[in-house]
Amino acid sequence: MRIGIVTPAFNVAPYIGDAIRSVLAQTHHDWTMTIVDDGSTDPTAAVAARFADPRLHLIRQRNAGVSVARNRGLAANRADAVLFLDGDDWLSPNALATLAAALRASPNAIAAVGPYARVPGPSRVRRPASGDLLESLLVRNLFANGGHVLIHRNAVDATGTFHPGLRYGEDWEYWTRLARLGGFTAAASPTPLLFVRERPDGAYRSMAARPASFAPCMEAIFNLPSLKARLSPAVLARLRRRAEAENDWIVGRELIRQGKQEEGMAFLRRSVRAAPSFRRLAFLAAGSLLVARIGPFRRYPVPRTV
Repeated sequence: MRIGIVTPAFNVAPYIGDAIRSVLAQTHHDWTMTIVDDGSTDPTAAVAARFADPRLHLIRQRNAGVSVARNRGLAANRADAVLFLDGDDWLSPNALATLAAALRASPNAIAAVGPYARVPGPSRVRRPASGDLLESLLVRNLFANGGHVLIHRNAVDATGTFHPGLRYGEDWEYWTRLARLGGFTAAASPTPLLFVRERPDGAYRSMAARPASFAPCMEAIFNLPSLKARLSPAVLARLRRRAEAENDWIVGRELIRQGKQEEGMAFLRRSVRAAPSFRRLAFLAAGSLLVARIGPFRRYPVPRTV
């Protein structure tokens, strides 16, 4: 199975080398990697160009956003299966082999998903769900990103391209279209296949803390004609309410992690009122000071000043 890795890259010069080296170290050797430098103003392209391997391909374009960069790389890559690896993340050496084996073992699956970990952070292996994920994905994004999802090429072609007009949640919108085609199979691995780098300068931190960031993605997802043809208006309305509550939880969590405790707690309470769950009620019952010290609510490190 030839695996096509598509990597959009914008101003990731300090990190892109780790991503490329992790691909070169794969135990599965039948791959190609297309790196699309999306108009970087730092030496991202120069760092990528230093690696000499015929399976590596570098494309440069004027800055057009991550979706356009992924689409450009996808058009240039005609492999049997596709994986979208971000330019600041990296794979474990057995990632491609493990995902490919899972996909081969489940011929009816459209994609294989594997465990991942966020770094730096608590040592925790996160295992995404598998099976028919459409309704679950309509509520929230179940994947860290495309770096731990290996997709059959025919499913990629049937899904279409990433939505070029979305600045936030473009991968979530893509997964919901992909999930209409079939189920996901889980790769058996006790350790992470993908390591997701949490960066202090990453766009996620600022955008995930703003409710307005979610609106364009929500509109794109819930107004998709093929989705309306598959699910009844009542089911879509119920799932959208749950998705809105999930978005409020994410906004509240990110505000708390950024030190905006009171504002963040208001979003958490609103989320639980709309979609109560025992676990989240327990978080709130623990009290705002304790919540700010627990797992995903732990505050981001304060950047050092020179």
